[in-house]
Amino acid sequence: MNPVIIVGHGPAGISAAIYLKRAGITPLVIGKDAGALKDYQDPVENYYGFSSPVMGSFLIDSGVQQAKRLGIKVMHDAVLKITLKNDLFVLDTLQTQVQAKTVLLATGKTRKALDVSGFSSFKGKGISLCAMCDGYFYRGKRIAVVGSGRYMQSELSELAHLTDQITIFTDGKPLEVDVNHPVIESPIVRIGGDDRVRFVETQEGVHQIDGVFVAIGAPSSIAFASLLGIATSNGNVDVDEHFMTNIPGLFAAGDIVGGKLQIAKAVYDGMLAADGIRAYLKHKEKAPSGD
Repeated sequence: MNPVIIVGHGPAGISAAIYLKRAGITPLVIGKDAGALKDYQDPVENYYGFSSPVMGSFLIDSGVQQAKRLGIKVMHDAVLKITLKNDLFVLDTLQTQVQAKTVLLATGKTRKALDVSGFSSFKGKGISLCAMCDGYFYRGKRIAVVGSGRYMQSELSELAHLTDQITIFTDGKPLEVDVNHPVIESPIVRIGGDDRVRFVETQEGVHQIDGVFVAIGAPSSIAFASLLGIATSNGNVDVDEHFMTNIPGLFAAGDIVGGKLQIAKAVYDGMLAADGIRAYLKHKEKAPSGD
């Protein structure tokens, strides 16, 4: 029986795993990819301890290797379903079924892709999914923000102080919020350029830009929320001060709980979640049966 299963082997999940191991609790980690950092071609330049830029995929791989050196098992698998049976969590994966007393969701957030020509080619080469991460590189430049709702508005607030050359592209959707920037509602046909993004083409014309920030809908959809009855707010999992959800024994940390979508914050969340899990397990061991 696993005391803890951590779903996700990104910064939050691995940080939690390491702190749990040092506290004498060996978790099982299940992860399928590098989450939001996978295939991202721009280096990370704002993470502590590196004098030169480092790729996000390198940080992910290094964290996984660190966990393995401590004797933590990391399964490369995808969790398909989580159910609660007889006070235990049952996780069905592509390869097997495992059980645990507690679960930590550290799956990150799946940013919505833009289904137009050029998105895949220029992702990480002028197309960004995180204004806080990459906005600094576009100071004084021409920026396109793609979206129409509150998520777009939030990303816009991170960019507005960097440049006054911002255009909102709703990609054919009606604008749902108030903005003080030019708005183009014509559907996007393609995003193009050379080695980097140079323009956004809509059905009404071509617009010269230097960078595109995609903020469609909400930052993510939470895969297990509807099945488990996890409380959510604005696309984020709700947690208490111990990072536990409304379901006892089910914790969440990292991007999935909202806040600053940064690696440093995810690592911190993982540490705090590990403390919460340790305290919860200790309480369960001491509690009389039926508690």
